[in-house]
Amino acid sequence: MRIFVAGATGVVGRVLIPQLIAAGHQVSGISRSSAGMAGLRHQGATAFQGDVYDRDALKQIVVEAAPDVVMQQLTDLSTADSEATDTVRRLGTRNLVEAAKNAGVQRIVAQSLAFGYAPGDAPADESAPLDRDAEEQRRAMVEGVEALEETAAELRDAVLLRYGVLYGPGTWYAPDGPAAAALAGDPAASFLGSVEANDSVVSFVHVRDAARAAVDALEWPSGPVNITDDEPAAAREWVPVYAASLGLPAPRPTSGKLDWARGATNTLARSRGWQPEFPSWRTGFAAQLS
Repeated sequence: MRIFVAGATGVVGRVLIPQLIAAGHQVSGISRSSAGMAGLRHQGATAFQGDVYDRDALKQIVVEAAPDVVMQQLTDLSTADSEATDTVRRLGTRNLVEAAKNAGVQRIVAQSLAFGYAPGDAPADESAPLDRDAEEQRRAMVEGVEALEETAAELRDAVLLRYGVLYGPGTWYAPDGPAAAALAGDPAASFLGSVEANDSVVSFVHVRDAARAAVDALEWPSGPVNITDDEPAAAREWVPVYAASLGLPAPRPTSGKLDWARGATNTLARSRGWQPEFPSWRTGFAAQLS
């Protein structure tokens, strides 16, 4: 297939490109910088210079790329700016979908989130409702996710990959990322997460497994799919293991939890043949240093 990737140089995109090429696909991607374009070419992809926020230019690029499928792997992890993240979900996805329509593309694989579900006692599956009654900041995130998914679904075929919390190179949980800095006591460390060892439950996914799911999803039917590892875990479980993997002392456990922090199941993705390289964060955290 001919695949166009928006977010090709992001934390998932730069792992995804070589996986797509290895699977025999012809891949093109977009980058705002000449360095990003050079990186795409080095990986074997066709590179276009542009910005997903430039609607008209993006339309021209997608026409020239002439893909069978567009992929939305847009992330903004450079800062802990929730508004920037919401904007890329809303506006970036809207512009990509409009560009796809203009070019006659009918299929999209889009990055979404597995931690936007409403509170519940067990890890959420894809039938669980989104947390539309959340407090203001979280509600903005949930509304951004909902807008992303509704926009993507305007195309005939839309696979929505609801990723767990990403870890691995370039993420907030990388050894050189802000989560590690926060554990080390850096007061300037800032990210949209926490290393408090409480009872809040999270589901992780390594970026390599997130990318692999995007490759697999080229053959999946439309709809949302949780892409998470096999082991949803309370922070009092994973934070000490994460700290130990970095050679740092673990914080003291605390009580309490965020009511929405329930994790998510990967039963559907598993049933479609997705097999994560890191089925547990336990081995995945250790692999970050190898």
